[in-house]
Amino acid sequence: MTDYLKVSVAYVGPNDQVLRPLEVRIGTTVREAIEQSAVISRCPEIDLAVNQVGIFGKAAKLDQGLEDGDRVEIYRPLIADPKEARKRRAAEGKAMRKGGADAKPSAGS
Repeated sequence: MTDYLKVSVAYVGPNDQVLRPLEVRIGTTVREAIEQSAVISRCPEIDLAVNQVGIFGKAAKLDQGLEDGDRVEIYRPLIADPKEARKRRAAEGKAMRKGGADAKPSAGS
């Protein structure tokens, strides 16, 4: 049995993508893996007091312990509320369907 786990730390920023594989000691936390990955020095916009983190798409806490094979993900803050964006797209879709019948016929019709 080994004293190390293989994990990775991932971040997709506005201008950069980072996926860092790491070997960390058993008992390493999400925060410790992020710090060891040096992702924050490459992407200084990351603020662990603001950015949410997760493991394979599920929310995680910074003090959560890691398991072999985990992918720690650092999420950017949302620009728009997902519910509001969905409502806006639905409203735009309805307007397009209604407006489609009002289009002028082409010259060949």
